[in-house]
Amino acid sequence: MARVTGAEVLAIIDTELTAIEVAPFITVANIIVTNQLTGEHSADLLKEIERWLAAHFVAIRDPRAKTEKTGDASTSYYGEAGKGFDHTPYGQQVLALDTTGILASLGKRKAEFRSIDLDL
Repeated sequence: MARVTGAEVLAIIDTELTAIEVAPFITVANIIVTNQLTGEHSADLLKEIERWLAAHFVAIRDPRAKTEKTGDASTSYYGEAGKGFDHTPYGQQVLALDTTGILASLGKRKAEFRSIDLDL
């Protein structure tokens, strides 16, 4: 069961999406937080991480303008493909809230070291 409501997510992100339209982003945020962080943080902190993570997913769907220019109409947006949670300011806040580093490590390759016997 989700820890946050659509209204709570909409309180931190400016979007034209409704609370109902934000629901799928809350669902995926809840799954990630529940599967990765349960037992790692207090209930209050898990709720905040879930809220900011849902906003991160909303921002991917409904990109945030980083800069806007009126003459010759130019807009640049936050985010760069392949940047994970660093893709949006909301995802960056998720990383700051998750002091365990668990979410920061998602999707990254783990180092593997092997030793070889050199006795010939």
